[in-house]
Amino acid sequence: MTSTTGKVNLLGLTQPQLESFFDSIGEKRFRAGQVMKWIHHFGVDDFDAMSNIGKALREKLKASAEIRGPEIVSEDISTDGTRKWVVRVASGSCVETVYIPQGGRGTLCVSSQAGCALDCSFCSTGKQGFNSNLTAAEVIGQVWIANKSFGSIPAKVDRAITNVVMMGMGEPLLNFDNVVAAMQIMMDDLGYGISKRKVTLSTSGVVPMIDELSKVIDVSLALSLHAPNDELRDRLVPINKKYPLEMLLAACQRYISNLGEKRVLTIEYTLLQGVNDQPEHAQQMTALLAKIPCKINLIPFNPFPHSGYERPSNNAIRRFQDILRKAGHNVTVRTTRGEDIDAACGQLVGQVLDRTRRSERYIAVRQLQSEPVTAPVAANRS
Repeated sequence: MTSTTGKVNLLGLTQPQLESFFDSIGEKRFRAGQVMKWIHHFGVDDFDAMSNIGKALREKLKASAEIRGPEIVSEDISTDGTRKWVVRVASGSCVETVYIPQGGRGTLCVSSQAGCALDCSFCSTGKQGFNSNLTAAEVIGQVWIANKSFGSIPAKVDRAITNVVMMGMGEPLLNFDNVVAAMQIMMDDLGYGISKRKVTLSTSGVVPMIDELSKVIDVSLALSLHAPNDELRDRLVPINKKYPLEMLLAACQRYISNLGEKRVLTIEYTLLQGVNDQPEHAQQMTALLAKIPCKINLIPFNPFPHSGYERPSNNAIRRFQDILRKAGHNVTVRTTRGEDIDAACGQLVGQVLDRTRRSERYIAVRQLQSEPVTAPVAANRS
């Protein structure tokens, strides 16, 4: 909680933690609610702007605390409305946050770690290895930054962010405490007031922590499956060697059953040409998920250099989807979004490219496609 400045960063504190902080400095606990609203409802990071707090307390807060989000390195806006922020965290690493608009819904994809240790073979983030865990302030700070960028102040007025998914860089369950704290702030009415059904944690399968998660929070759960049998999943998602499918799906079933309220597990399945996209794989998947209440998101692979994988044909994707649908599953194919700014699923690498080179590359591609050229908007903020 204490930053390199020696001050407590209030941005990442849950309501109970903030109450304890005010206790520790000899102030009334109700001050926690006042300050939390200023931070998350109004995007304020200056204690002097908190008009319902007396000057003496403001001076005390300035001496012992701060409100500090991650440093914004860049912001890109795609032609399809997708936005990507690159932010620098305390470790010096950069992580990425992506906003995806669709109809009346705006989904923010949030990172939990700089890099990732799980090394899934088709994910560019895993190729850079693990760098650091994000603090709770750095996790919720991504929501704070995005919310302010849309002018959604107060947070509940004309809200642009309706859903948050912990599906960005990293494995959320390997940064358990910080991720849980951030999600609690997301759902708190003094924070962002997002429904527990609209906050989703995605895991590659850290089984013991799935059970721990059910003890402390009731967010929605998504499983990065990507293979319907252990032999193939061992190759694509190496953590499967430690927690094989039978063990993993049993843990997911326990989590969902604890939620009640007809909640379902979301299955994420990246389709790789000639690897896991064949009819037999769809049939195996149907059998594997027969007794699990779930909805399935099929994600056509988004290529990146030297991955060794390719995107399946549209016919192969439809065939796979049809087999699952005929077996009674609720199946959608995720539309690729933000590809022109490297914001598509599986493309997040946390590397900040030279802004001129990025714009030149984008313009060149658009020219080759004989479409009108509009360079992506890039805004640097301090």
